[in-house]
Amino acid sequence: PMVELADLARRKSLRVIEDAAQAFGATFDGRPLGTLGDAGCFSFHETKNLTCGEGGALVLGDDEASRRAEIIREKGTNRSAFLRGEVDKYTWVAEGSSYVLSDVLGAILDAQLDKADEIAQRREAVAARYRSELADWAATRGVRLPPETDARRSNHHIFYLLFHDGGARDGALQSLRAHGVMAAFHYVPLHSSPHGQALGANPCPVTDRIASQLLRLPIHPLMEDQAVARVVAAVKESLP
Repeated sequence: PMVELADLARRKSLRVIEDAAQAFGATFDGRPLGTLGDAGCFSFHETKNLTCGEGGALVLGDDEASRRAEIIREKGTNRSAFLRGEVDKYTWVAEGSSYVLSDVLGAILDAQLDKADEIAQRREAVAARYRSELADWAATRGVRLPPETDARRSNHHIFYLLFHDGGARDGALQSLRAHGVMAAFHYVPLHSSPHGQALGANPCPVTDRIASQLLRLPIHPLMEDQAVARVVAAVKESLP
């Protein structure tokens, strides 16, 4: 659907901004997420696969939009063009703000980017073990694991369990926390948030249902085998 929407946007001169905040390294039909729309927004917040604490990236496929974004990022000046030698001095040319990442955070991110493949491999290994060791348990209890398809390549930002109803999810969440496993639900759906309600957001019943049934398991690149085994054991006890 996202690919079709992006194609429709290009034909009708619409603009699609793709929220790819946690999608770095994932693909759909061979295309990197973040490139399906007119603009892709990535986050490098501390909770993401690659992090510098705070910060992000904007991916643009249009030269004009890229030049405009560069000026906005540089406080409304053409400083970047000056540094490239394209103009003899830089000055204020449009509205903008200070969106440049600090050198310290940039250095942290640079090191993360150097390790991007290693980080991805470690996350994939944890997800593969969850899938292998929980597959039979999930199948006999009506719990769904993240689907695997040829069209989708995950970056394993999360590994979730989708329970058959909200009560089972809540019970499993309490059981896991009692075992010292910090599992979590996903997000409060934006349409049901206070600001979403203030904006008059429409009901989204499918989103509400999934949000009530989804449970996220711990996953990060430094998880050791012993920690993964502990989570697996706790999950199996949460819904015997």
